[in-house]
Amino acid sequence: MREHRNGKEMKCYCITGFKSPLQMIEKDDFTPQGTQVVLDVKAAGVCHSDLHLWEGGYDLGQGKRLELKDRGVSLPLTPGHETVGTVRAMGPDAGQLDTQKNYLIYPWIGCGSCVVCQRGEENLCAAPACLGIHRDGGYATQIVVPHPRYLVDIGDLDPVQAAPYACSGLTTYSALRKFDLAVLQNEPVIIFGAGGLGLMCLQWLHAMGGKGAVVVDLDPAKREAALQAGALAAVDGNSPTLIQDIQAAAGTRTIWSVIDYVGAPSTATQAFNLLAKGGKLVIIGLFGGQSEWSLALFPLKAATVQGSYVGNLAELQELMALVRQGGIRPIPVSRHPLAQADQTLMALHAGKVIGRAVLTP
Repeated sequence: MREHRNGKEMKCYCITGFKSPLQMIEKDDFTPQGTQVVLDVKAAGVCHSDLHLWEGGYDLGQGKRLELKDRGVSLPLTPGHETVGTVRAMGPDAGQLDTQKNYLIYPWIGCGSCVVCQRGEENLCAAPACLGIHRDGGYATQIVVPHPRYLVDIGDLDPVQAAPYACSGLTTYSALRKFDLAVLQNEPVIIFGAGGLGLMCLQWLHAMGGKGAVVVDLDPAKREAALQAGALAAVDGNSPTLIQDIQAAAGTRTIWSVIDYVGAPSTATQAFNLLAKGGKLVIIGLFGGQSEWSLALFPLKAATVQGSYVGNLAELQELMALVRQGGIRPIPVSRHPLAQADQTLMALHAGKVIGRAVLTP
């Protein structure tokens, strides 16, 4: 094992009670074991998934909730799953890593031994050990990663710009890969939600040779941000003629591909109603609630509704290769000191963040 410094230097901002302010806790510096790698955090993204973690669960509709305390999440916990860091110390079995490089951390870690993990889909593991959700994450000065294979070299990219790629970037890229590439290249995609994920999706769509996207959002500022990020059009989600407005903006009544980054009953229903025969809706958003679709319309429309949960390690590596090739315009990112972790999370809760917010220790 090789270490750079010793002492009680580690600080983290933790959830100590659901819906309670984050608390700063000091800890002894981590000592890595086996294949573990300890990194000094350079940037940590603040994500909507962190809000669900802070709230303690998800709204399933009809008064039902998915409680995270029943799904392997215990407190206190350091959130943060969009993290870039530099290597501080390595366990004896971790091999050699460049301590001068910045690494993006893949956080969607599984048990490592089940069939799902063995086929490279750790993000779908039934016994997850995700950083920032089941294990301490990046709202800290240090983070422990169980194996160096989860580290992706970002080269000379700005760590603050790169950090959101571990979740919002990966989630949007994985969602687009669930559509037929020929359809993306020839037909516009409809995107519900112009938050950080929706804006990032526009970049990947461009990089993949897509025709473009019509973005739907309630917030005029977010619609403007979508236009600045390259959307073909931005439509007001409150419009009483929403379906017609979207079709007019897309230049066709035949909508094949829709992505819902909100995941609310209203957006899911509107998205499904847009689909042409043979169309596909991919739902990413976790706003919660319940949608009521007519079951008969699924076979009558030959429609596909698919959920998408983050992405696998291979997809993150593909995504970062796309970024390094250039041509990806950075989405709006605001930088905040780590000491403002709670205020930044609450700003996201209030809907005041355009693009992504990133903490910098």
